[in-house]
Amino acid sequence: MTRPAATHAIAIETRALTKRYGGIDVVRDVSLRLPVGSRTALLGANGAGKTTLLALLSTLVSPTSGDATVEGYPLAGKPAALRRVIGILGHQPMLYEDMSAAENLRLFGRLYGVLDASTRVEELLRLVGLWTRRDERVSVLSRGTHQRIALARALLHRPHILLADEPETGLDPEGLVLLDEVALASPGLTVVAASHRVDRVEAWATGLVRLQRGRVVEDTASVPHAEAVGA
Repeated sequence: MTRPAATHAIAIETRALTKRYGGIDVVRDVSLRLPVGSRTALLGANGAGKTTLLALLSTLVSPTSGDATVEGYPLAGKPAALRRVIGILGHQPMLYEDMSAAENLRLFGRLYGVLDASTRVEELLRLVGLWTRRDERVSVLSRGTHQRIALARALLHRPHILLADEPETGLDPEGLVLLDEVALASPGLTVVAASHRVDRVEAWATGLVRLQRGRVVEDTASVPHAEAVGA
């Protein structure tokens, strides 16, 4: 994969972003400049810092040092406006299992303040192939079905940026195609996705960032300062 063209604004910029736990740098001095509309595969072995980097970008944890902006919003202060432009998809669906798929999405629609929530829930459940199973309790559905519901939830509020951690987990081949079509390879999203499925990265990513012990050791996704719009 080659570096993206120099015609894009910057969606995500990190500057020496660092997260330390117990004196150990889990993410260390990470500096990235990811363009709007780019799709970045975040690679590395277990413990490389991928999940922590995504948690930092999603404001779930705060950096020890360094800073970052996402769509121009600083991570500091965890602004609500920032969270509204981010969709999060993890390898654990984190659904309410005593509720149905539709109930889960309607609940999150209210939390996100989605004005057309009922219409949007139907649209997404049809998109992920679950409209006919919308009223079944999540507890009786398969693991792959859970991940489809989580995918719908991540897209519910029409985010500009998708942060995904091992999003392929539990999906069958048909589900993987769906994931690519509506999320990872969607032209309407800026994507940063951690994945162990290196065999699939070429199908959706425009660049990659490889971490090793919290440091960036390879980056084909970032745009240098000289290539930024207006530079």
